[in-house]
Amino acid sequence: MRRYRGSMRPIITELDNNKKGSIRTDVADLVMVKYKCSSNGVPITQTNGSTLPLVPGSSKDAEFGGYNPFDHRTVQYPTTDMETFIHLLKGSLGSGILAMPLAFMNAGLVFGLVATAVIGFVCTYCVHILVRSSHKLCRRMQVPALGFADVAEVAFLAGPPAFHKFSGLFRGLVNTFLTIDLLGCCCVYIVFVAKNIKQVMDEYVLEINVRWYMLMMLPLVIAMNLIRNLKYLAPFSMIANFLVGICMTITFWYVFQDVPSTKSVPYITDWHKWPLFFGTAIFALEGIGVVMPLENNMKTPQHFIGCPSVLNIGMTIVVVLYSTVGLFGFLKYGDDTEGSITLNLPRDQLLAQSVKVMIAVAIFLTYSLQFYVPFEIIWKGSKHRFTSHPVLFEYLLRVFLVVCTVMVAIACPNLGPVISLVGALCLSFLGLILPSCIDLVTCWEEPGLGRGYWRLWKNMVIIMFGILGLVTGVYSSILDIIKEFNQ
Repeated sequence: MRRYRGSMRPIITELDNNKKGSIRTDVADLVMVKYKCSSNGVPITQTNGSTLPLVPGSSKDAEFGGYNPFDHRTVQYPTTDMETFIHLLKGSLGSGILAMPLAFMNAGLVFGLVATAVIGFVCTYCVHILVRSSHKLCRRMQVPALGFADVAEVAFLAGPPAFHKFSGLFRGLVNTFLTIDLLGCCCVYIVFVAKNIKQVMDEYVLEINVRWYMLMMLPLVIAMNLIRNLKYLAPFSMIANFLVGICMTITFWYVFQDVPSTKSVPYITDWHKWPLFFGTAIFALEGIGVVMPLENNMKTPQHFIGCPSVLNIGMTIVVVLYSTVGLFGFLKYGDDTEGSITLNLPRDQLLAQSVKVMIAVAIFLTYSLQFYVPFEIIWKGSKHRFTSHPVLFEYLLRVFLVVCTVMVAIACPNLGPVISLVGALCLSFLGLILPSCIDLVTCWEEPGLGRGYWRLWKNMVIIMFGILGLVTGVYSSILDIIKEFNQ
């Protein structure tokens, strides 16, 4: 086995031509098995929805000019900078924007504006270091692209030997927190739809508990999620996007009418409410799950980060929009702000009620797309156990997971604490803690921790910020959920 010397350790496996079938590797056989490197042909692996061909590498220092991953990406339908920009906005501008007035209620007017800008900046910076680490690892591995979980795994495999044993753990953590995050969003969607429908039904038909609406939705949600092919879900997404656009326009029209004075609301709230703000804000702003698939499918991926870049421009617009909705929504409704701003719209006006129906339909149609990714993660990790009747067990698993999300929604029919819990638990880890860990391990040996270990201290500050937000946000959210459950 040949040893590579220097500050950077290549980890791509190579075929020894002198001995047929003999493999040389500088890390572990896991890398060879994982990425199926061989000397014949160009094998293909699937990660996070991207087709990633592995190419033969060389033994020279690939990171410094020997291999450019962008030249080897073979995406069937690459996206332009503008298309990626639109997808980034779509992935970041979700239902969380409707909860921003509630976030501001837990922070105060001025503190909410400042904190939203800070969280937006930190989240954007963490995406930068995640993508930059991905590019470094692609050069070291001599592969054209890596998915989110792959970046976490390979970073620890490519780092110092002491970190190798953590590679599988961090890959599992990424998939676990992505699954919890997206299934948590599904729970939020159930609550969101039921509460909007309840307000309309209370006004025009009869008043019943919101939990009954969730139960009545269950058969429809199950039927929607028995669709196995993502292709057939695309029309529902188009309809949902159209309805959301109409609803947001009407909602803004109501919000900007007769806006009260800024003196009518507090500029800063009590500190014990801040964790709820943090959880809600990061739930709304963090789009870390869509970053790697978008960057992997770009025609010019080098334009994704930098200054200016698709990411910087897109996230600036997202932060401005979220701050605007949070600011004016809180100004308009003050302490009466609901978990979704649509719930504050007038109940005696048909136009406002139509918004609630349309947004409920839009979110209902979006549920299946949100459910698709966590189901794929769970199914890929468990289908080897059900080889006798795989299709039957796949349908049963779909039904089971849908029922679980509805049951959780029924147990916690309050949007605010649920949104804050999902944001604080999952997105603090995925969006803040994990990218900093990956950056640290990737740069540990090359280019190093920097003068005065500035890279270490910088990442430790972000990690501590993420841990603080995670612990306090989860604690505050659970207390609110328990209080709601007891009532």
